[in-house]
Amino acid sequence: MSKQPRIELIILGNELLLGSRTNEHLSYLGRELSSFGLSIACNHVVQDDAKEIERAFKDAWKRCDIVITTGGLGPTSNDKTRETIAKALKKELIHDSEVESAIKDRLSQTGMPLTEKALKQCCRPEDFKVLPNRIGTAPGLFYKEDGNVLIMLPGPTVELRNIFERQAIPRLQQEGLLQEEKNALQLRCSGVDESILEEHLAPLFQEYPEVKVGYFPKQNIVDLRLSPVKPGLKTETLQALAERCKEKLGSNFVCYGDDGLAKMVLQMLSERGRVIAVAESCTGGLLADAITNVPGASKIFAGGAVCYNNDAKIEMLDVPEALLLQHGSVSAEVALAMATGAAERFYSDYALSTTGFAGPGGGTEDAPVGTVYVGFYSPMGAWSRKVHFTGDRPTIKQLAVNAALDWIRRELLEENPEEIDRSIETWMIEEILG
Repeated sequence: MSKQPRIELIILGNELLLGSRTNEHLSYLGRELSSFGLSIACNHVVQDDAKEIERAFKDAWKRCDIVITTGGLGPTSNDKTRETIAKALKKELIHDSEVESAIKDRLSQTGMPLTEKALKQCCRPEDFKVLPNRIGTAPGLFYKEDGNVLIMLPGPTVELRNIFERQAIPRLQQEGLLQEEKNALQLRCSGVDESILEEHLAPLFQEYPEVKVGYFPKQNIVDLRLSPVKPGLKTETLQALAERCKEKLGSNFVCYGDDGLAKMVLQMLSERGRVIAVAESCTGGLLADAITNVPGASKIFAGGAVCYNNDAKIEMLDVPEALLLQHGSVSAEVALAMATGAAERFYSDYALSTTGFAGPGGGTEDAPVGTVYVGFYSPMGAWSRKVHFTGDRPTIKQLAVNAALDWIRRELLEENPEEIDRSIETWMIEEILG
């Protein structure tokens, strides 16, 4: 690959423009392509309208090496991408019997009949190659003309990702538009502001002008992305820089890749043969949800209790009523009692608790909206701490979850930091092999 190909996305449809769905396709494709050292030049979100699709495609096709479309390949009347692009390229639509057979097999597994509308997905523009869909019915499509490449992907996220990773990436590699291995590294950091992180690491990055650095903050997590400025940079150079970054980050470093805080915490607890429980008020079960989203959590997670009102805290966690009356439900004392109660109720070695004002109502002069108390119980003792966040209700709740998980992560690091070291090589192998 001698130069950076220009890549543009055309993402359908109306629900994105109406704000009823977020643009997850852009986030995913941008992340995947950047891991190979490539970047998306432009993203177009287009209505499910033939004229708009044709206009966007013709403009992109003139100036791009790679055009990727998502959506509009399904069986409904709103799915117009296939037909519109065939017309724009002056290609005849032909029936593909192999696609029909695959759709029949897929529908038979779900007990659904093959309808006329479903047969629409069996058509492809002439000279286009089919990218098989192993999960859904609408296949992806691949086309090359005079060095330009078009990749057409279905809209459902799971189907899109499966086709892109298993079908489109190998095709791009065959065409010499994508290197054989991923050549980017991500370090996940927690508990440190993006600006402080940049200031702390800037002197180090000045030694590596050939490396492009990106910062991606979200809810007290910052992903640090290292990638080549130009193709051809050795992976070893990125690895060396990443290791130096990790050393400077200290306990702010979470992992290589994009593992969540919950996964890292459960990994550390598993290595110690310990279990954890949670007691939640303001987070309403989000903390338990984060933990149980990790495969294998049942071996480490003892259980949890969502105790939203005071009676529940008293009955389920044995929080003393006098404590609630004296200090209020949002207090350091109650957070501590909740964590202790969870550890005792679920016979766990560790426990976390959350209680706070997520807003928009509530709050006091001493504890305004955004105030959260986190409780932490361990074999060495129990503590609580006060944190304050800004944002809307869902944001404050998620920030509280991250704060609780990051607290126990750091405590476990101090117990035995070498146990959770994950090498870059291990992470890269996991990423490549999926």
